[in-house]
Amino acid sequence: MSPVNAASPRTPVVMPRLLLMLLAVLWGANPVMAAATDVTTAEPEYVVVLHGLGRTARAMRPLAERIAQEGYRVFNVAYPSRDLAPAQLVKVVQQAIADCCMDARRLHFVTHSLGGILVRARLAVEPDPRVGRVVMLSPPNQGTELVDTLGKNWWFEAVMGPTAKELGTGPDSLPNRLPPPDVEVGIIAATGSINPLGSLLIPGEDDGIVALCRMWLEGAQMIAVEDSHAMMMRSPDVARQVLLFIAEGRFDHATAEPVLEPPECADPEA
Repeated sequence: MSPVNAASPRTPVVMPRLLLMLLAVLWGANPVMAAATDVTTAEPEYVVVLHGLGRTARAMRPLAERIAQEGYRVFNVAYPSRDLAPAQLVKVVQQAIADCCMDARRLHFVTHSLGGILVRARLAVEPDPRVGRVVMLSPPNQGTELVDTLGKNWWFEAVMGPTAKELGTGPDSLPNRLPPPDVEVGIIAATGSINPLGSLLIPGEDDGIVALCRMWLEGAQMIAVEDSHAMMMRSPDVARQVLLFIAEGRFDHATAEPVLEPPECADPEA
């Protein structure tokens, strides 16, 4: 079976160099080539890995390879996160899953940032009884204040794409319109921002892109780790927690702080 690669060419946008650099810093954009990992064992469980906004499958490759070492059949899916509207991205993900995982008896997801929202959207329109567990890394489950602030500018959609504009914190934003998925969900929330520009726009504890309180999802298990939004998928400790949740549906609270109640969002005016 071939590895999944749902990437598509992006229409070039001419923007001032300084502005593009600023957005790259804010969102951790990493424009590199897509890749996927495909490991086969006898009757394996499948794991679909989805990167975040402005990233590629290469960003998730170390984590995908670590998961594959445990005997899972792993598909590191690339999708054009800045090119398409949310409904179109969900169709891309649906098609990728159909292409890679028709034979799967049990299917898990490991996602970063926007990838988690797309899984929620996919499960909302197409429930899948094969899905076992979903691990989300720093997902904007209630949106992000970065979009509330930057999304007002004319250039935001031109650079970040139509789906990015749907990731605000308002009640009509994409993540806030979605129901919690009817599967086991574990959230690993980064809280060690290396993005001071992003953190200036986010009240309270955050990872440089998403506030801790905005990662919360009702019914999910959640832990906080001292890592950054842009780099957490490369952490061996995060990989260990991901594998534990996929296998056993729990996190190791001895090495990470459990988040047992919904964190309060800080007042942006305070």
